[in-house]
Amino acid sequence: MGAQDKAKTIIQPRLLKGFRDSLPASEIPKKAIIAKLEALFSSYGFVPIDTPALEYTEVLLGKGGGETDKQIFHFADNGGRDVAMRFDLTVPFARFMALHLNELTLPFKRYHINKVWRGENPQKGRYREFIQCDFDIVGADNSEADYEILSVMAASFAMMGVEGVRFHLAHRGLFSQMLTHLGIGQHNTEILRTVDKLRKIGRDEVKAQLIELLDSPEQAEAILSYIDKENPDESFLTTLSRLEALGGGESEHSRRMRTIYSHLVSAGISDHFILDPSITRGLDYYTGLVYETFLDALPHYGSVCSGGRYNDLAGLYTKEHLPGVGSSIGLDRLMSALEELDSPITRAGSAADVAILNVQGHHAQCDRAARILREEGLSVSVYLVEKKIGAQYKWAEAQAIRYALLPEEGGTFTLKELGGTESWQQLSAGDVSTIIRKEQI
Repeated sequence: MGAQDKAKTIIQPRLLKGFRDSLPASEIPKKAIIAKLEALFSSYGFVPIDTPALEYTEVLLGKGGGETDKQIFHFADNGGRDVAMRFDLTVPFARFMALHLNELTLPFKRYHINKVWRGENPQKGRYREFIQCDFDIVGADNSEADYEILSVMAASFAMMGVEGVRFHLAHRGLFSQMLTHLGIGQHNTEILRTVDKLRKIGRDEVKAQLIELLDSPEQAEAILSYIDKENPDESFLTTLSRLEALGGGESEHSRRMRTIYSHLVSAGISDHFILDPSITRGLDYYTGLVYETFLDALPHYGSVCSGGRYNDLAGLYTKEHLPGVGSSIGLDRLMSALEELDSPITRAGSAADVAILNVQGHHAQCDRAARILREEGLSVSVYLVEKKIGAQYKWAEAQAIRYALLPEEGGTFTLKELGGTESWQQLSAGDVSTIIRKEQI
């Protein structure tokens, strides 16, 4: 029996748990959103950067926090070096700033949209490989920089047409001030990590863990009283005054929050922002303002955009003081949530503006028309195999292409609106461009 007669071994096509393929129906709207976000970030003066997917493990884990240590993908490379996949875009950015500081001008405003990897338990809206959209300001430690990040957050969700979005703000300094006032400031890190689990494990379990840590039901209840809001409609400034009282009075942290809020009011976007003392963020590198973003219709999805101020993060890699503040949109989680809400922004876009059908003997005519239409700024998909015209129309409709162009004798075309009733005959390529442009307006 010849080798060609032997049974062919087929490798089973499969994916790792927590990883996904992205089909055109989801990739087209995702790319469109990314393009709009990049344009928005640029309009605020943010510039793009990129960093490697793989870093030295010690670089990534220098100050990530206990939970991050458990979730990171790390291994020894072929040279025996301990390396890891980036788990976010913030820590690599801190390393980037330290390495390239002499090549940059402060304040430095960057955006970075790329994949990150975390070995967390996959569930709806949570994956082990996902896209983050980060935007940060380094070199400015003031309320104006904090406000600008919040402003970009609000503008991003408005641009995407996301309704019912709420930005929950808090301040690490206010929380630490309260713990110091209670005489338990030495447990700051452990308490922050415990409170950060509130939405996952609930108030009772958080209280139990705090009691175990502090050996004091009274202190545990005092912490929970700080983060509780008896009235969910309590105003931003009322909540802030209450937190000041629980923390021993006014401080630089509460004054910063008042100034930030005044900027939000002046911009007319304050209604979207809530002061929520339960927001602590589990990562160790946050030092001031922190925030998470929730959708009113899908609170179980968790935060779809989060971040905060990190004034000491770059200190792991440089002696220079580089205060920073930034935010990260979890694009894949947000897209998953918006698909559940049947948001128009997630619906599949068209593969092209127009499809040119394949008729034997008309290749040169069709190729010339395609080049003319592309030069006019239209996207054109040419059908490349010979099939019945009806089958070609179905192919174009399946790709949500609105127009099909059929070559005729004499060098003219018939333009048909797919899914509609309009058709135009005996057109030149220039006529086709004019009609499609007019219909798109």
